[in-house]
Amino acid sequence: MGKLLYRAFVLGSISCTTLSAQHPLLHAGPMLGAATMREVCFWVQTRQPAWVRIAYWDTAFPAQRWWTDSVRTDRTTGYTAHLRAEYLMPGRVYGYQLYLNGDSVPFTYPLRFRTPPLWQWRTDPPTFRVAAGSCAYINDSLADRPGPPYGGDYTIFESIAQLEPHLMLWLGDNVYFRELDWDSRTGMIARYTHDRALPQLQRLLATVHHYAIWDDHDYGPNDSDRSFLHKHTAREVFRLFWCNPTVGLDGYHGITTAFQWGDVDFFLLDNRFWRTPNRPGLERQTLLGAEQFRWLCEALLSSRATFKIIAIGGQVLNPLPVFETYARCAPEEREQLLHFLASTRIPGVLFLSGDRHFTELSRLERPGLYPLYELTVSPLTASPFHKAADEANPLRLPGTLVTERNFALLEFTGPASDRRLHIRIYSASGQLLWERTIRAAELQP
Repeated sequence: MGKLLYRAFVLGSISCTTLSAQHPLLHAGPMLGAATMREVCFWVQTRQPAWVRIAYWDTAFPAQRWWTDSVRTDRTTGYTAHLRAEYLMPGRVYGYQLYLNGDSVPFTYPLRFRTPPLWQWRTDPPTFRVAAGSCAYINDSLADRPGPPYGGDYTIFESIAQLEPHLMLWLGDNVYFRELDWDSRTGMIARYTHDRALPQLQRLLATVHHYAIWDDHDYGPNDSDRSFLHKHTAREVFRLFWCNPTVGLDGYHGITTAFQWGDVDFFLLDNRFWRTPNRPGLERQTLLGAEQFRWLCEALLSSRATFKIIAIGGQVLNPLPVFETYARCAPEEREQLLHFLASTRIPGVLFLSGDRHFTELSRLERPGLYPLYELTVSPLTASPFHKAADEANPLRLPGTLVTERNFALLEFTGPASDRRLHIRIYSASGQLLWERTIRAAELQP
């Protein structure tokens, strides 16, 4: 296949709309990744080999500038680059500028990033906002199955950007591998390359810090499990296209990681790499695997955070054994996790999940303990599951079911003595659909 033909094949149905036309070498990004008080990661993808560098400055002192190291993109990494700003201070807002082969790249919106504040022993925890969503399907006329388009409402990404969250959590199915993608490294990179260049996505990428987990469609074929032959390749490509704090518990297996912002700990789980097949076999079924399960329990015990958010691709609390709920895929392990949370009386735990193509808030009552909540939020741009109302999840709170494209905004606010989580669900156009508030005091044993 010639280079021009291959290029059109990768870009597919969005090739007719210029991606980031500010510079002929820029394909997608820049994207902000994991942020700490001292360091921030950037991601950029070019169209061909190029030197990539970023200048950055404290917006309060714009005359003083620092630079990342220069990174050369090439074909072996899908023309992606990870760069790190290392001369940072906590609780500051920085401007930045992208350079390709020494040329500055203009943008129609200001490029900004921020570092988490140093608040411990000094002030109340900070107020901050986290956007969340799952199931981002981007149509591709060269790869999609016949019939009506499965994806749409791409302006949802612009709606998220307009609310100016500090962070965004991608809860899996962040791209959808097609039949021509999941059996090769080339195919996986091509799918990410196609989707990441969506024009409506660029501002969100450049102005919000992004963290991600995966689910079946950005891991392999539908309902993939640990038997997937190319799971190590999928992990490698995931690492190329995201800037998570770490990738995997031991730096080799899976994509599990964690991070802290303010007084909230986020535990980002991998529900695919160790997962047994959905059909019962000769051994006990597992979703997390023994190593990841043990790590999660120990990390929760060690956490002193007000809120402990467990992010996972599929639903945990929903007791119905349908599709790929925990209750269907690994019921004994689910019960083991719930028993652990009850016996240890760990405060402040909430679940955050995707996958289901609808949104709902579930509440599990526990006699003598605080209730467990799970916010399931889906889909971003994939087609909604309009029959979700027929699924009688007994834990679903009235008024929280959404069967249209949507996203969540989680706002953590209030003094240390009365921290609160405000949950707001928005439509693709940015219309508020419902909201709830959960006080930290309600999540105490």
